[in-house]
Parts: sequence; C-alpha cells; structure tokens
Amino acid sequence: MKTIGYAALQSDTPLVPFSFERRPLRDNDVSIEILYSGVCHSDLHQTRNDWQEWGATVYPCIPGHEIIGRVTEIGPNVRHINIGQMVAVGTIIDSCQECDQCRRHEEQMCREFPTVTYNGRDRISGEITYGGYSKHIVVREEFVLNLPAGLDPARAAPLLCAGITVYSPLRTWNVGPGSRVGVIGIGGLGHLAVRLAAGLGAEVTVITRSEDKAAEAHKLGAEHVLLSSSSQAMKAAASSFDVIIDTIPSPHDASPYVELLDVEGALVIVGNLGKMAEFSTLPLILGRRRITGSPSGGIAETQEMLDFCGRKGILPECEIIPMQQINHAFERMERGDVKYRFVIDMSSLALSETPS
Repeated sequence: MKTIGYAALQSDTPLVPFSFERRPLRDNDVSIEILYSGVCHSDLHQTRNDWQEWGATVYPCIPGHEIIGRVTEIGPNVRHINIGQMVAVGTIIDSCQECDQCRRHEEQMCREFPTVTYNGRDRISGEITYGGYSKHIVVREEFVLNLPAGLDPARAAPLLCAGITVYSPLRTWNVGPGSRVGVIGIGGLGHLAVRLAAGLGAEVTVITRSEDKAAEAHKLGAEHVLLSSSSQAMKAAASSFDVIIDTIPSPHDASPYVELLDVEGALVIVGNLGKMAEFSTLPLILGRRRITGSPSGGIAETQEMLDFCGRKGILPECEIIPMQQINHAFERMERGDVKYRFVIDMSSLALSETPS
C-alpha cells in the first residue's frame, strides 16, 4: 500500500513529507487509516537520536506510537476486528507471543524484545517499522485495541503511551479507595496520573516545586498539593504516601521523595532519569520502602485502561494540530509550551502532498 507520512531524514533536520509502501497484509493483519496521532516526548528524542545507548535511530524515521484510526481491511484469519471499527494502537505492534512474559500478557517485556511501533524491526521481514505520523498502518490483530464509544477519538491518542505508562504502575501497586498517591510533576504523564489515580478512588497529592500549579492540580482531581521546595512541608509529609509516581523526564535527586513513603511504600519512576544521584539506603531498609521503575503496559492492561477511561470519562488535555505544524510543536515541547499533549489531526495530511 502506497502511503505518506512525515519523517526525520537525519538527526539535525526537520520532519518532511515522505512517501513509502506499507507491507501487504498477512493472514492475521489489520490495515488502519490513521485519524489522530499523539505526539510523545519520546518522538522528539528518537528523531534526534538522543537515545543511542538504547540503539541508534534508523533514518528515515517516521515517529508516532499513540494512534487512533479506522479499520479499512483485514486478513483472512482476523477474528475479533471488523472493517469500519474504531481502533487504537500503542507502543508495540508484535511480540513473540510464546515467552513467559507474553503468556502473562506483559508483551512490552517480551524476552525476544517486542516489535515497537516505529524504529523497530518487523519480526518476519526484518524491515524497519514506521509509526503513526502517517496516513495508514498495518498491525498484527493481537495488538489492535478497541476504542470505546465513550472516548473522543480526537483526544484519546495520548492514552496509548502516556496513559498506560501511568495506569500500569497504579494497577501493579493496587491503587484504589483508601490509597494515598503522590504524583511528582503534572506534565503530559503527570496530569493523566492524577486523573487516573483519582478515578481509581485514591487520595491524590501533586508534588511540585511551584505554588502556581496548585489551582491546576485541584482542577485535574488532586485533593492536595505538596510544595517540594518547602523543607517544612516535606518534613511534615514524611511517611504519608503508599505510592508516588515520579513523572519527571530529566535527571533529579529522588532521595527527598523516599522519606515521603509510608512503610512498604513504592516510589515508581516512569520518566527516564538516566543515572541517579547517590542516596542513602537507610530509609529503604528501615521502612521496607522501594524505588522501582515501570515501562508501558501489556495489551490486555491497555485495553482495560481504555475501557476504564471510557466508563469514567477520563481524557488527556490536548491541543490538536495539523501535520504541517509538527516541527513547531517539537520546538514548543522543548520549551515546555504545551498543556499537556499535542495530537495531530491526520486529515491534514493529503496523499498528494509533495515529499521533500
């Protein structure tokens, strides 16, 4: 299938129109017309080859792993997806389906490494995968998710990465009524962590350095705001959280947050901190506290999250942009000038657009 997307041709150039061929459908494949594509901060990093320690970016690179679309064609062995259905695709589009992690529905931790939606390698052909900044995509049936009717397609895309990234640790640590949850930062990940934790029935506190963010935190569903810049407030909040979700995507000292945890509490890091600063292990030992990390979620858990958001009316705050504004959106992301996620309306990208 001939289609078009926006691609980075090298690390230091803007994204440009790029024509390419999607592979023919296999027996268990689904072809999707992409309607909306979320813009994740990892798209910016990947196109600029910032994560070479995880593997260099392969160019041309078409990013995008937060996808909402409509099914246009299915393979002969597809059983649970129908033509015309509104669907969603997240960060992975295939896995071995046989290892212990895949069998327990944790495909994101496949022992053979999952096929990521872009800048990965197709498990069968070995070709590089191209993501959601494009008009069409072909995905294995098991990795296509149903979009609940109650979710606005124009705003749902960020749930496929940002949403599941914070939902998964909330479920892993059994957050529910009576849980005391802290959320560090209220950006793209953090604002969804607040809404999802509150939706699960938790008592939610936003932990921030800025007093100016208090009103926004309460609007998102937080009951309390804790100023991390106040040593007095931090001391008073010692041992008061069961779970803290750390969404800050840059290196910072995590040790002040450890003492906020109650006995057997968990500080869950979902932002990529890189190397951590040294910290004392004494609070971990004395309180049986944990510092842990969490990636995205598996396919079953992602569908659970979408269904939960549909029932609760939970959606991210989004700014909808045309495809042609993606480079400006990247510049604004670097400045932190977005509340809280960009979503690309793919109807703005015509198949006739002239590639550069």
